[in-house]
Amino acid sequence: MSNRRTYITLAAVFFLAIFAGFLVYPTAWNKGADYINAELGVGAPHFFNIPFKLGLDLQGGMHLIYEADLSGIAKQDKGPVMDGLRDVIERRVNFFGVSEPIIQVQKERLVVELAGIIDPAEAIKQIGKTPFLEFKEQKTNFTEIIDNNKKIIESKQGDVEDPFQSTLLTGRYLKKAEVSLDQQIYKPLVLLEFNDEGAKLFEGLTEKNVGKQLAIYVDGIPLSSPVVNEKISGGKAQISGSFSIDEAKKLAQNLNAGALPVPIKLISQQTVGPTLGKVSLEKSLSAGIFGFLAVIAFMIIFYRLPGVLASLALAIYVVLILAIFKLMSVTLTLSGIAGFILSIGMAVDANVLIFSRMREELKLDKSFLISVGEGFRRAWPSIRDSNLNTLIVSAIFFTFGTSFVKGFAFTLILGVLVSMFSAVFVTRNLLKLFQDSKINKYKILW
Repeated sequence: MSNRRTYITLAAVFFLAIFAGFLVYPTAWNKGADYINAELGVGAPHFFNIPFKLGLDLQGGMHLIYEADLSGIAKQDKGPVMDGLRDVIERRVNFFGVSEPIIQVQKERLVVELAGIIDPAEAIKQIGKTPFLEFKEQKTNFTEIIDNNKKIIESKQGDVEDPFQSTLLTGRYLKKAEVSLDQQIYKPLVLLEFNDEGAKLFEGLTEKNVGKQLAIYVDGIPLSSPVVNEKISGGKAQISGSFSIDEAKKLAQNLNAGALPVPIKLISQQTVGPTLGKVSLEKSLSAGIFGFLAVIAFMIIFYRLPGVLASLALAIYVVLILAIFKLMSVTLTLSGIAGFILSIGMAVDANVLIFSRMREELKLDKSFLISVGEGFRRAWPSIRDSNLNTLIVSAIFFTFGTSFVKGFAFTLILGVLVSMFSAVFVTRNLLKLFQDSKINKYKILW
């Protein structure tokens, strides 16, 4: 009964490994399907193909750094504003179809990584000049606004300056924007609706400035400076100006994609070429293959037949983890591949502990089945503790690290979890196949 359960378990594992292998390399299935279709005409389907997602350093792309102007933001609000800025830029990038962007906040800077985009102009275009929307109130030293749509006029003192000053109400609080038409003069309008917090700010702003002008600025340009007749509740406003219906639609589209809570400026851009990314990928794969073969050679030379079984379990581990990377759409970077390769070493480490303990039990003339059981039982505390420590450290790296550190930590976490399954579950069931075999009597093999 025990052998039957072992056979069923291993059959399920091998079936899963074969499925994962075709998922990792569907060409193998597809070539066979094409041959069968050509010879027999049975219409065998192709295996579904999910490509690996490669990071900036493996397929090339753009690395952009933006600096945010937080001069008008209170210290306690800078963190939430930068988080909001990151979310806006992420929505903007996703809106234009850039796959797997990495957008990070670093104090007052925003780091944007766009894999697969090589042309700097195209990369910047993908982000676009998302407008900075703000409402400004009339300065106290101005008693009259001469021109409703001009930013620069003469003040009472004869200076040339902006007659309006910034307020707390910006695009940070924008809920949505839509195009409408003024029914009296038949000119396009952009209607704005703010969130609850923005509605309160807008209500207080209009109450404070009754009888005065309230200017609507986008990217530092005044579009409208209407006079506030009364306090406005409900969080709704409008932008009117001398723009066409197409310009109004474009403005509303940009605002919906994300009005920036603060102005930003591009201060750095770097290009990672596809050739460099290709070389990095090829070298990473070569290192992984040679490392894998070296591990297999070590296991077979030092542990003989158990080493062969461990190598088989290790091969199953590799196809399973690669399939998981595909199914979870993990973006692979150089650091992520390093984490994956390190997890292979963790799997080997578990096997070394098990086999070494199993040898000690066999030297005491214990039966093969008891030796296998004792080997796993006595090695398990060390395996558990070492892998648990690795998972804890990886979780810390993933929580507090930068993008490359996060990639390393995430692949290492997945690798450790799957390697424990491979080293403990798969290897143990492979060894159980020999419990009633005459081969287990030849201790030189073990």
